[in-house]
Amino acid sequence: MSARSIATPPPAALPRHKDPFRIVLTGGPGGGKTTAADLLRREIGERVVVVPEAATMLFGGGFPRSDQPDARRAVQRAIYEVQRNIEDVQAARYPKRALLCDRGTVDGAAYWPDDSRPGFFEAVHSSLEAELARYDAVLFFETAAVGGQSIEGGNPTRVEDEAYAIVLDARLRELWSQHPRFLFVPHSDSFLGKLSLALGMLQALIAGWNGGPGR
Repeated sequence: MSARSIATPPPAALPRHKDPFRIVLTGGPGGGKTTAADLLRREIGERVVVVPEAATMLFGGGFPRSDQPDARRAVQRAIYEVQRNIEDVQAARYPKRALLCDRGTVDGAAYWPDDSRPGFFEAVHSSLEAELARYDAVLFFETAAVGGQSIEGGNPTRVEDEAYAIVLDARLRELWSQHPRFLFVPHSDSFLGKLSLALGMLQALIAGWNGGPGR
């Protein structure tokens, strides 16, 4: 595994956040972020609460999807609104915990039709800068497809193949890497090794957060 991960800043460099501390887990399909979110929550315990992925909730509930550009735009607008609101629900329910978000509001820009106008952020009346500012840190899980591995898994709503997963991974990384606290979790032949690296990053972030239970 290459040493491409970006070092976590020292705890003193982490500012207070007016809302619950928000950490995004994102990356191309098949990166293991959803599995990691659950395992990291179990390991770290009540200091964090998971915000589930909006797209999986919608598609799993029967929300229609289509390759037609107008439909794709409508889908991404819906996912964006659900994502924002479910984050706000969890923040209200658990104001003393850090939010571990399974994807974030920036992700929709990577799935937006390339030839469509207006752009994603204009369509949702926001900007990349504003959406990045919602979050305090980003853990980016590189897709296993870059290593030639299958991305088939337990998510029945996933429709991307390995080639498109790599494309999405690059688009997402280009967007999220503009965050000042972007942490890269590279693909590894050992998923346990990948989880261990991510856990270390997350533990450092939580340790540096001036919050948590009893603050």
